[in-house]
Amino acid sequence: MTKTTETVAPLWRDRKHFMWFPFSFTVYEVKKDRLYIQRGLFSTSFDETLLYRITDIKLTRTLGQKIFGTGTIELCTTVDHDGHILLENIKKPMQVKELLSESVEDARDKKKVIGKEFYGGHGMDGLHDLDGDGEPDIVD
Repeated sequence: MTKTTETVAPLWRDRKHFMWFPFSFTVYEVKKDRLYIQRGLFSTSFDETLLYRITDIKLTRTLGQKIFGTGTIELCTTVDHDGHILLENIKKPMQVKELLSESVEDARDKKKVIGKEFYGGHGMDGLHDLDGDGEPDIVD
């Protein structure tokens, strides 16, 4: 039996820039429901993050980044090893932030992820299922 390998076109792909030049061996890519980061030339590392695990997105732009049309996006995630991912010096950062926001929401909808997955599920102070619908209710 032969397996067919489908290549999925990326929704977004860029490199870390120096000024406006993409002189870097760091590549960022969003495909379907995952974020991929490849770093290095001689020793290369590959990181993969599921989009539904991203909880917050923050865009920062220094004066230099504004001049050169780049910015840095910080992603807060619910992963165990490091909860922060930086997409540094990327071009068109506002459009990328919006694309990531929409992609994260789509991934959460597809996986049917609700708030309690981000808080460890049960046992968190202030979250209780008072009305028995399976959803946590906030208690002051």
